[in-house]
Amino acid sequence: MRKSKRDRPCPPFVRLEKGLILKRREWWDLSTRARSVYLLVKAKYNGANNGAIRLYYSEIRKLQIRGLKSPKDISRAFAELEREGWIRRTRFGGLYRFVCEYGLTGRFDTLL
Repeated sequence: MRKSKRDRPCPPFVRLEKGLILKRREWWDLSTRARSVYLLVKAKYNGANNGAIRLYYSEIRKLQIRGLKSPKDISRAFAELEREGWIRRTRFGGLYRFVCEYGLTGRFDTLL
């Protein structure tokens, strides 16, 4: 039996609305580091884990993204995303005990 296009597996992707990129000034007001971290957080979102998204600094550093090589830069990007309302921290973590967990606010996903 022949498979239809619907049966083929879809490659993983991160959904960004066209209106977010073209019509939202807030997207372009973010720094490049913050935009990169937002894409990584959104890539970890699977539809059911909002509020429990874990993104380790070691994962980010392994990707060798320009501008996100030191923990200081990564934490600045997370702080900017929280301050601007793109993500929220749902669980505070530390160096040795717990891991920070984040949730997407979805505030900028729809057009005004």
